[in-house]
Parts: sequence; C-alpha cells; structure tokens
Amino acid sequence: MNAARPLDLTLHPVDNERLANFCGPLDENLRQVETAYDVTISRRGERLRIGGDHAQARLAQQALQHFYELAKAPLSLDDIQLGLVELRGQVIQPPIGLLTRKSDLHGRTPNQVKYLRQIQEHDITFGIGPAGTGKTYLAVASAVDAFERDMVQRIVLTRPAVEAGERLGFLPGDLAQKVDPYLRPLYDALYDLMGFDKVARMFEKQAIEIAPLAYMRGRTLNHAFIILDEAQNTTPEQMKMFLTRIGIGAKAVVTGDVTQTDLPRGHKSGLVEARRILGDVRGLAFTDFDASDVVRHPLVARIVSAYEKHGKEQQ
Repeated sequence: MNAARPLDLTLHPVDNERLANFCGPLDENLRQVETAYDVTISRRGERLRIGGDHAQARLAQQALQHFYELAKAPLSLDDIQLGLVELRGQVIQPPIGLLTRKSDLHGRTPNQVKYLRQIQEHDITFGIGPAGTGKTYLAVASAVDAFERDMVQRIVLTRPAVEAGERLGFLPGDLAQKVDPYLRPLYDALYDLMGFDKVARMFEKQAIEIAPLAYMRGRTLNHAFIILDEAQNTTPEQMKMFLTRIGIGAKAVVTGDVTQTDLPRGHKSGLVEARRILGDVRGLAFTDFDASDVVRHPLVARIVSAYEKHGKEQQ
C-alpha cells in the first residue's frame, strides 16, 4: 500500500443529530466505508481522519461527504452499502422504471443499467458474472415488469438441478421436494418483487411456472418471459435445447457464473460454449458483470476481485 499522510475531513454543518444518523450505531456506517475503500477512519466529533492509500482515501473522503449530506434522516446499513455501489459506478438511473412492488428498483452500476436495457431491447439476453451482481434478481424484476405491462402472459423460471457437492438422492421427499431447494432463490425473488399473496394466486392460475430444466424438453413457450438461472451448470446439449424452446412473443434471459460450475469434471459448460458460439448472432445480447457490480456487503466485492486475480494468475 502506498503510505501517505492521512486526509482530514470536517463535516458541515455541525449537527449532533445528523452526525448520529451519519455514523450509525457504534460508528457501523463508518466501518462499512472503511471496508469498501480499504482505509482506516478515526473520528472525534465532526472531525474525521482517513488513512491508507491516497487515492482510496480521497474516494472515501468523497463518499463520507456524500453520506453526511443525506444524513438528515437515519442511514441504515442498506443505505450505506447500496450507496457505496452507486458511488463506485457513478450511475445515472435509467429513465424507465420497472413495475414491481419495489418502486425504487433500478440498475445501480453501469453494467446493471446496460443489462436492464438489453433485456428490454432483445428477445434473448445473457447475464454472465459473479454472485451478488444482480443477474437473477434483475431478470426476475424484468419478468414481473413485462407481465404487469401485459407484454407476456406468463413467467417461466427454470434452472438445472445439479448438485453442488451433495447428491439429490440423499435428500428426503419426492422429486419435486428434492429439486425445490435449487429453485428457492427464484421463489424468494418473486416474493420480494410481487408479494407472497399475489405470487400464490399467479401459481394457482399457472401464470408463473418454476421447474427444473429437464422439464423443458419438447415444449414450445409462447408469449412467456423465460429465465434460465445457474446456466453454467447446463451441458451444451441442454443449452441448445433451452434456447430452441423460445416461441412466438417470448423473451428469455440466461444467467450464470462461469467460475462456479458444478458439472462433473471433464464436462463442458453450455454457458461457456454459448458465449463462444452465439457471440455474433444478431438479436442476442451479452452483459458481462465483474466485481465492481457486486451489490452486497462491500467485502464481497473484494473477495470476488481476489478470486478473479487468482484465476488470471492460474491461467
């Protein structure tokens, strides 16, 4: 780390209530900024001292000033963490919002904004990148938006039931109960974006369907918004099968993280092959996410960056 003289910041106007909103309980909000920029922050009243790499300390200083301006009301941990993501990308919100239960839902990084735009403009969109970048959640939000606008008649969510170190056969219950844990993230996103009661009613009307990828064979899906999640765990044959299910008036989004493939050793990933084969096909779009797009705890972005660096060194 490039050692440099610490930067000082004095917060104005001085207001004890605003300062408490800004710092959070036990200065937890300041700790989040420390983690995000890999700096140290010490505080005495309204005076802050920021130590660490000069460039990072300068960014942290700007972030702290930004959050103090917002601190007329208490700042939650979510406010700080999501704010740090937006500051990292300096995102301008897209002009068209999404019709979901969350009125403030929008892309928080340039790649997320690009991803949402590509979903709106293309019939098939691929979102590829590490965990926490919003690939699946934004895809489900786009599906809900399309349904609410009567652009599609139903939502179909699917993913391959591939074990991540465990065997399905050892899980209790019938086949539906065995694959349910694999589909749980899709249920959670729907409940968050539409509410439990509405999702339950849509399941009853078969306006929403969630199924393992194997159940897609032989079908043609018309006027539907289809999402294939965890696509890195498809085989090339499964990927081709899925993409050829797309019918009239349908839209599809394929999401996955090529660094977390759970296929048996020696098996090719259908997502990796699709990226190579379909890159120049008109009408398809690819969005590649990286550590800067992670919308989780600030430490997650640094973990992803470390793994990305290690992967490049191994190559």
